[in-house]
Amino acid sequence: MAASASYLSLVVLVALAAVVSGQLSPTFYDTSCTRALATIKSGVMAAVSSDPRMGASLLRLHFHDCFVQGCDASVLLSGMEQNALPNNGSLRGFGVIDSIKTQIEAICAQTVSCADILTVAARDSVVALGGPSWTVPLGRRDSIDANEAAANSDLPGPTSSRSDLELAFSNKGLLTVDMVALSGAHTIGQAQCGTFKDRIYNETNIDTTFATSLRANCPRSGGDGSLANLDTTTANTFDNAYYTNLVSQKGLLHSDQVLFNNDTTDNTVRNFASNPAAFSSAFTTAMI
Repeated sequence: MAASASYLSLVVLVALAAVVSGQLSPTFYDTSCTRALATIKSGVMAAVSSDPRMGASLLRLHFHDCFVQGCDASVLLSGMEQNALPNNGSLRGFGVIDSIKTQIEAICAQTVSCADILTVAARDSVVALGGPSWTVPLGRRDSIDANEAAANSDLPGPTSSRSDLELAFSNKGLLTVDMVALSGAHTIGQAQCGTFKDRIYNETNIDTTFATSLRANCPRSGGDGSLANLDTTTANTFDNAYYTNLVSQKGLLHSDQVLFNNDTTDNTVRNFASNPAAFSSAFTTAMI
């Protein structure tokens, strides 16, 4: 099976005798590759320092990996999931993961899985942008195949309804509060005009000044690749502003604003908007 350059050493020989199959542990590499976590962190910090948007891209890359057949790095395989509609032309960060993998292979050959690198890089990206940290369980193994059809069917999209989102996350064993908390990842990063064009021209549950400001770079015809910040206030800081934006009807995507639209998730959004600690706690719990 062909693999992309960003999926160096796809099948990693982990210490199978050290852990029961499927059991993860935050100390998994403590003896086999003591510098693994520090190497991932330095790679992420350098990438985010050079391009703050990369933090959101690495977090999204991890999410799009985990939502399709688990956190197995299948999204790094050339073609397949990368060609799926939610991924094609929008996923970024492959080069960062490739660089980190190369560095780790130089110090601990065939020891650290790409799936674990993606998972730790997501955590370190959040931290690099001022967000909370959490302990990452380790010991994932890399997949040797990917599933384009599942990526197309399982990943929630920018036009998803609240019930669509609840079902998608429930199918992965996540609660509604987890879904609302993980949606808070949109407190960083950007989205392409084509993903929110219909909202800013046709929806009514949107602040009119906010909609007007977006139309300048997102015309009715063309410009689908133009970018806008998902969080209009602190675009490069991982905080709870995403939720205060929703309360003000300034959610960029339809799938954002449906979380606060006279519906069952309104109270959770209000709680996260007024209580940053509550959001941080719920987000880290859902990530783990």
